[in-house]
Amino acid sequence: MTASRRLVLVHAHPDDETLATGGVVARYTADPDTDVTVVTCTLGEEGEVIPAELAELAPGRADQLGGYRIGELARALAALGGPRHVYLGGVGRFRDSGMALAGDGGVRATTRADLHPRAFADPGRLAEETDLLVELLTELQPQVLVTYADDGGYGHPDHVRAHEITVAAASRVPSVEKVYFAVEGRSALDAGLAELAAEAGLPYRLPDPGELPSVPDETVTTRIDCTAHRAARVAAIRAHVTQAYLWEKDGGLVAYAMSNDVAQPLLDVEEYILSGAPEGLAETDLFEGIGS
Repeated sequence: MTASRRLVLVHAHPDDETLATGGVVARYTADPDTDVTVVTCTLGEEGEVIPAELAELAPGRADQLGGYRIGELARALAALGGPRHVYLGGVGRFRDSGMALAGDGGVRATTRADLHPRAFADPGRLAEETDLLVELLTELQPQVLVTYADDGGYGHPDHVRAHEITVAAASRVPSVEKVYFAVEGRSALDAGLAELAAEAGLPYRLPDPGELPSVPDETVTTRIDCTAHRAARVAAIRAHVTQAYLWEKDGGLVAYAMSNDVAQPLLDVEEYILSGAPEGLAETDLFEGIGS
């Protein structure tokens, strides 16, 4: 590591790095003065498989999805510029925990009752996972960390666990100055969805009100313009063939969907919340204030 700025992003599954933070990964990887490392905590073994020809990879069948997604992730990271990549504790040490619906009639996720013995969200593994991340961060010496908000965005137990270990590890690694949570502000998401709704031929259904997670605009502290890296982000989404559909319209409009066929806009500005930020903060750079 020779760059003066060091960024680490902690993600639960392959594809999260692209869908939640692909713009930031591409933007800062392209900066020669910034070292970027993506940490992936599981292989995403419990994901649903979209292409029918790959259905046998699913956990209830051959259970080979995790291995397949290693290749998808490698191609996605290459599209995003080739940041350093690490699996927490080594490849396959922790398994995707899967999820259950919260049972409130919405799309919130919660922890399954039948956790695999290697499940990332296993309560008994919290200390082990945190220690492994501390060890990695001590080696990498980042000033900035990125992960999910405390609810994981929509409650997925692996996203929640990634938040927990990142926040805990940050308090034990002196180099860390800032911790960010990837979010989508309500206004930006609504504007993106309105743009999709106005287009003919959208192959996915529009979400019901509140179906996609978002946060109040006033909680967003940091907005990163990733317009210049849209092509890289699109290529990275395409790499995750088992997990995402992609639709492009002439003129640059892009939508993607997961196995639920719910349309999501690809927004050019990624939004984040800085942990412990002062009221009214409005940043355009994750490294703002560092080294000054």
